[in-house]
Amino acid sequence: MKYIEYMIGNYPQILSLVVEHIRLTAFSVGLAILIGVPLGIIISYAKKMSRPVLGVANIIQAVPSMALLGFMIPFLGIGMVPAVAAVVMYSLLPIIKNTYTGVENINPETLEAAKGIGLTPAQVLAKVQIPLALPVIMTGVRVASVTAVGLMTMAAFIGAGGLGFLVFSGIRSVNNYQIIAGAVPACLLALFVDFLFGAVEKLVTPVSLQKGSNMRKKRQRNIQKAILGVTAAGIAAAMIFTAFSNSSRGDQTITIGGKDFTEQGIVGNMLADMIEENTEIRVNRQLDLGGTQICFEAIKTGDIDMYVEYSGTAYSDTLSHPPISDMEEVYETVKKELKEQFDIEVLKQMQFNNTFVMAVTQETADMYGLETISDLRSAAAQMKTGMTFEFTNRDDGLAGLQETYGFQFGDGVTLDAAPRYTALVNKEVDIIDAYATDGLIKKFSLKVLEDDKQYFPPYYAMPIIRADALEKYPEIAPLMEQLGEYLTDEVMVELNYQVDELQRTPKEVAREFLQSKGLI
Repeated sequence: MKYIEYMIGNYPQILSLVVEHIRLTAFSVGLAILIGVPLGIIISYAKKMSRPVLGVANIIQAVPSMALLGFMIPFLGIGMVPAVAAVVMYSLLPIIKNTYTGVENINPETLEAAKGIGLTPAQVLAKVQIPLALPVIMTGVRVASVTAVGLMTMAAFIGAGGLGFLVFSGIRSVNNYQIIAGAVPACLLALFVDFLFGAVEKLVTPVSLQKGSNMRKKRQRNIQKAILGVTAAGIAAAMIFTAFSNSSRGDQTITIGGKDFTEQGIVGNMLADMIEENTEIRVNRQLDLGGTQICFEAIKTGDIDMYVEYSGTAYSDTLSHPPISDMEEVYETVKKELKEQFDIEVLKQMQFNNTFVMAVTQETADMYGLETISDLRSAAAQMKTGMTFEFTNRDDGLAGLQETYGFQFGDGVTLDAAPRYTALVNKEVDIIDAYATDGLIKKFSLKVLEDDKQYFPPYYAMPIIRADALEKYPEIAPLMEQLGEYLTDEVMVELNYQVDELQRTPKEVAREFLQSKGLI
């Protein structure tokens, strides 16, 4: 019942994401067909090329999708281009292989007969080989298309949109209704695509090879043609509508990015609303881009113009300085070096410090008598950790923490952001890394251990913006300073809690807060 209520309450967003998903998938599969079918035909003639071409396609298929996507981001940026490129590459193998197999397995006597009646090689290909191979080719296209629907959910990870946005957002905020709202339409879309290409497969199969009477076959073909016509018209209309809506943006446009967790969604929407409500600038929101590396790569390449970074992250992770606890030195160093090295301006930092913290359940804290991180020294070896990928790999993360405090944890697993909270509450792990302003800390009533040796550097939020964008829109800086004064640790905990526990959207929470403070 609650799932139905969620779907009804959010149907405009879900419908919009379905259209985006269809557009991305259709474009990707279309490109894969344009590349894969000619390649399959070529290697059926040039036999020596078949093994290396199929070998390369097999290797690409074996590469994990997220690894391939991550590899392409530095070259192709974020958004639609790398997402489509990745899906195209994964779709090539079944199309190339089935095209090659279909052309290769045509009866040699049929080809001899075609040549015997005077057909040229090009005519043999166009009038005999391709028509006879088409059912096999369409089987490959069908497999590639259904797979593409599922793969395209990863497009949301780099801001390309689609139903993956709901899945990633739901995982991040432990919102099962949101996960289902993204997963169910994706499954239904995959089933529809399978049905659609199944109809095309039958349509291109010669009537003589199909079962049933000729009249029945003709009726089925007419129905299939009607379905395909309506579907093609619908997809074309959706793509045209999206193209026009995208091109309707004015010249005064700025793109704001954000990392893939609740706080970034809230603050990113605040930045966008402040700018749109107080200036003539329109904002393109790309607020679900993944981690630090993706966002920073995007601002360097110009795929986004601005996002909120954290001072300690920029200092240690981006600029590779050893972590320190001096807030002013961290900020001034980041401001100076980002400008010198990347021509990125750092605006005034906000009031909240979203530093790393170590969190346990109250039951675990009581069991081991934990108040500070130093108290872990006697218990760490018996505890199983559930740390995020970023915390595990950072210089100011797990390794440095253990070295500074002089203990070593026992077994551990590496998890994504929100699942680590679920694992902790379910007693699958004993301790996790968290952010000081996480709403999930309040949601699950966790115990935050005091960093008594001040190991973690300051992580004050600070908007960073490309210098050319700030030069073009100088009115942005005072707006960001005005906003930053209102965002304290306590405020951010409460706002994050409203999303993570009360299941409100970041956009709704952000706008309500700005209105309550008279900022918009």
